Amino acid sequence: MSGRPTSFAPSLKIQTPEQARLAATFLIALLLVASPAVLPMPDWISRALLAVGLTLAGVSAMIFVQTRIRQGARSMASELLTGFIDKDASPSFVTDEEGVIHACNSASLRRFEGSESDTISGMLRSVLANPSAVLFRLQSRARLEGSARDEIVTRRGNVRIAVHEMANGSYLWRVEDMGERPAGKSSDASPVPMISLGRTGAVLFMNEAARSLIGERVKSTDRLFTSLPIMPGRVNTILAKTGPVDVLVSEHSRGQGRSEIYFMKADVADSGPQTGFETLPVPLLKVRPAGEVVAVNRMAMRLLGIEQAEGVQLGQLMEGLGRPMNDWLQETSKGLAPHKSEFLRVSRDDKEVFVQVTLTRVVEEGETLLMAVLNDATELKTLEAQFVQSQKMQAIGQLAGGVAHDFNNLLTAISGHCDLLLLRHDQGDQDYGDLIQIHENANRAAALVSQLLAFSRKQTLLPEVLDVRETLSDLTHLLNRLVGEKVSLTLSHDPVMRSIRADKRQLEQVLMNLVVNARDAMPHGGEIRIESEMVALDTALERDRAVVPPGEWVTITVSDEGTGISPDKLQKVFEPFYTTKRTGEGTGLGLSTAYGIIKQTGGFIFVDSVLNQGTKFTLYFPVYRSDASEAVAAPKAEKKAKAPVQHGEGVVLLVEDEAPVRAFASRALRMRGYTVLEAESAEDALQTLEDPNLNVDVFVTDVIMPGMDGPTWVREALKTRPGTKVVFVSGYSEGAFGDAEPDVPNSVFLAKPFSLSQLTETVQEQMQ
Repeated sequence: MSGRPTSFAPSLKIQTPEQARLAATFLIALLLVASPAVLPMPDWISRALLAVGLTLAGVSAMIFVQTRIRQGARSMASELLTGFIDKDASPSFVTDEEGVIHACNSASLRRFEGSESDTISGMLRSVLANPSAVLFRLQSRARLEGSARDEIVTRRGNVRIAVHEMANGSYLWRVEDMGERPAGKSSDASPVPMISLGRTGAVLFMNEAARSLIGERVKSTDRLFTSLPIMPGRVNTILAKTGPVDVLVSEHSRGQGRSEIYFMKADVADSGPQTGFETLPVPLLKVRPAGEVVAVNRMAMRLLGIEQAEGVQLGQLMEGLGRPMNDWLQETSKGLAPHKSEFLRVSRDDKEVFVQVTLTRVVEEGETLLMAVLNDATELKTLEAQFVQSQKMQAIGQLAGGVAHDFNNLLTAISGHCDLLLLRHDQGDQDYGDLIQIHENANRAAALVSQLLAFSRKQTLLPEVLDVRETLSDLTHLLNRLVGEKVSLTLSHDPVMRSIRADKRQLEQVLMNLVVNARDAMPHGGEIRIESEMVALDTALERDRAVVPPGEWVTITVSDEGTGISPDKLQKVFEPFYTTKRTGEGTGLGLSTAYGIIKQTGGFIFVDSVLNQGTKFTLYFPVYRSDASEAVAAPKAEKKAKAPVQHGEGVVLLVEDEAPVRAFASRALRMRGYTVLEAESAEDALQTLEDPNLNVDVFVTDVIMPGMDGPTWVREALKTRPGTKVVFVSGYSEGAFGDAEPDVPNSVFLAKPFSLSQLTETVQEQMQ
C-alpha cells in the first residue's frame, strides 16, 4: 500500500508531502538569511531578506514541532494498537479525522490484500457501495457519544463496523464480517425484488431478484427512480438497464433511518396501467374499518365468485363469524383483536367455499385500512365437515339402532297381544274393526322402525337372487300408480343382463322412494326414466369419496327432468332428516334409508344433478356369481318351506327380559300345545337347566339382555345339552350376533316385531 506504513513503527524518513513541504520551506529560509552576507545589496534589502528568512525559519520550526507531535500521536497509536488489537482476528485501523490510515493490524492486511489506498474509505470500497457516507455517519456519532456501531447488509453478507474516538483525536475502526447470508432465509434468496436503503437514500444492498430486474448495480435512489420521493402503495417508475419499468412499491422501515423497498412489476394494458395489487398471485381485499370494501384483486374476485366488490360491505361477501363483522374489523384496526385470522363461508350460490381471512393494518395516504388476505380453506373445512358428519352419522346410527330395538319390543307386545285378541273375536264382533286398526298401525310403525334400521344399516335383510328386469317389470304397475297422470314412466333394459343378490322388498322400497322424489321434482309433469345396464370396470371407479372395485356390476339409473338440486345441497341429500321439501311433505329419511339399504347390500349409490335440468341417481350392484352348493341346497330349502307345519308337544325354554314380550310369546306357544318354561335373564335360564331330569327341546332367547347375552348363555348350555335347537329373537338386526352366530349350531333368527304365527311356525320348524 503506497502512502501508508505497513508496520506498526512509524517511518522517520521524508515520505509524505507534508514532510517535503517542511524541508523546502526550511531551505528557503536558510537562503534568505545567508544571502546578504554572500551577495552585495543595499542595506534595506538585506534587512528585508533577513526578516523574511527569520519569519520562514520560525514557521518551519512551528511546523516541525507539530509534525513531531503528530508522529508522537502515530507512535502512541501504533503502540496502543500493538498492545491491544494486533492479535484481533477482525481487521482494525487507526485513522485521523480525515480518514488517513496511521496504522493497521495483521488481519486488515490479509482481509484487504491488494487494496492500494491510504484511507479507510478506499479500503472499504470493495465491501460497501458508498463507504464515505457510512463512515462519516459513524464518525460523527463517535465524536458525540465516544463510539458508534452499525451493521451493514451487503451482497456477501452482513458487515459490522465499529469506531472509537481516541484521546489524541485519532479513531480506532474495527470491521467484522458477520458471515454469509443463510440460504433460503435471506432477502437475496427471495423471489421478490428488494433493495436496502440508508438514511441518505444510498442503496446498501440489492438482492438477486432486484439485480435481475434492474440489470445492474445501482448506488442511490436518484439513479434508480425517475421521480422522488418514493410513493409506497403506488406504481413508481424505475430505470432498468433495458429501459423504464413500472413497479408497485412497498416500504418497510428497519430503524436508524434504514428501510427495505420491495417492488413488483405492474402490468400495463391498453386501457392504462393496472396496479400490481390487482395482479398479485394472492387473493386480497382492502377494507375500511367500517366494513366497506375499497379494492379487490382478480384472484379474490375469482375466489368470491364476483365481478366487482367496491362499495360492498364485507359482511355481504362472507358469513359465519358468529358476531357482527364490523366489531371484528374495528377491533383489528385498533390492535385489540386477539385473533386476526378467521374462517368464514363465502356467500355464493353455485358452490360451497370457505376462506381463511387474515387482516393486517396498513396506512395509505393517511387513511387506516385493513388488508384482508384470503386463503381457500374449502378442502380443509370439507375434511373437517366430513369428520364431524361421520361422527354425527355414527352417533345417529347408534341412536337409531337403540330406538329401533326398544320400539320393536313395544311393537312385538302390541301386535302380539292384538293377535291374541283377534283369535277371540270374529268379523261380526263390534271390536273386530278396532283390533284390525291397531294391527295395521302397528305394522306401519314397524315399517318406520325398519327405515331407521335401514339407515343405520342394522336391519335384517333376506337376500335372494334377483333378475333386475323381472323385478322392475313386477314393480311397474305400482310405480305407474305412484307417478300419476302428468308424469310418464319409461323403462329400458340392457339385453344382456346378469342377476344380483339383494332383498327384493328393500330394493323395491329404494326404487319407489327414488321414483316418488322424481315425481315431486316435476310438479308440472315430465318423464322419469329407469334404465338397467351391465357395466364392466377394468379399473376402480373413484367418485364422491367412494371407490367402486373393478369387476362386473349391474347399474340401475333413475333420472328425471325436474328442478334439480343446487350444488351446495347435493352433498347433503343422503343425510338423515335432511329434505328439500316443505314442512309436512317429507321425513328426510327416504334417501338416507336408500343409502343404508344399498350399502348393506354391498352396492353403491351416486347422484348427479343440474339446476332446472334434472337429477339422476345411479345404483351399482355386484353381479351375483352362483355357487354349486347353493344351487343344490336351494331346491331342498324351497321344498321344506312348502311343507305344512304341524304343531305338537314339546318343551320350550323362553328367555326374554321384556315382560310384555315374554307374556305374549309364552301364551302364544302354550296355545299351540307347547310346554313353556320362562326365564327373565340368562342366569335364570342356566339355573333352570341345572336340573338333570329336565328335558328341553328348543331354546327361544333374546340376543341382547342385561348381564349375559343370548349367544353366550346358549353356548354354555349346549355343553351339557348338545342337541337342543335354538331360536334367537332380537329387536336389532341379525348382525347383533357379531361373530357368535357360526358358533351356535341348529340356530335360526327371528326379528322383532314378530306375529303369533311367525313365532309358532319358527318354533315348530325347529322341532321338526
